[in-house]
Amino acid sequence: MDRHDLPGVTAEDVAQAHARDREVSGKHDVHFLTYWFDADLGAAFCLARAPGAENVSAAHAEAHGLIPNDIIGVSEEAVLGFLGKIREPADSTEVTSSFRTILFTDLEGSTELAEKLEPSVYIELLRGHDVIIRRALLASGGREVKHTGDGIMAAFDEIASSLACGLAIQEGFRARPVTDGAPDYQVRVGMAAGEPVDHNDDLFGSTVNLARRICDAAVPGEVWVSDVVREQGVSAGFEFSDGETVALRGFAEPVLVFKLVGRE
Repeated sequence: MDRHDLPGVTAEDVAQAHARDREVSGKHDVHFLTYWFDADLGAAFCLARAPGAENVSAAHAEAHGLIPNDIIGVSEEAVLGFLGKIREPADSTEVTSSFRTILFTDLEGSTELAEKLEPSVYIELLRGHDVIIRRALLASGGREVKHTGDGIMAAFDEIASSLACGLAIQEGFRARPVTDGAPDYQVRVGMAAGEPVDHNDDLFGSTVNLARRICDAAVPGEVWVSDVVREQGVSAGFEFSDGETVALRGFAEPVLVFKLVGRE
């Protein structure tokens, strides 16, 4: 993480600088994750993944010449676990819409795991679970709405971003290191898209209910989506299984759902 002292700059200036950072990041083996700007302090903070501080400085130097005043090494897991809800700041041109994709995750057998494992082991399991999901959210521009205890609810402005996040969550859990004696577990993911009700930094309504119930019905380890998500996802290059109708709690009629298979 680095700090730039930038008296007199605006949020738009910082957003543009961050965009230029990302344009050259690959040349310096840097992955800029997100940034924060404090207008009162006149300071910007960048969170990046890189082999060393010199890579970050070189990327900034080429992008815009704003060399960090300070760079410190931090654990990505510690940052994600501590901050929880982090989202790429919007630039001045971002246009918001009431249409959202809602994503739910659910840890399979969380009650049984909590009863079987020592409390410290279960807490550590949840911590690793949260880091994997939050890393995927950060990479895809998702906003964590709330933690449900054994899962996370998130919202996306773009359906393609939510599907990319779903695939990243799958890959993250498949790739997680498993040590001897560590409990094996799976995470299910469900999505639906529409216009939820936004109130007090939370989301409600039929779209949220549908996403929650699709997640509940999903096979552990799989990502299931509604027909609206699938329709727009195909246009964005994502692949799905054939649809199937499932009975969802709280819905009078069976609902057509699709399994996310991958991306072209």
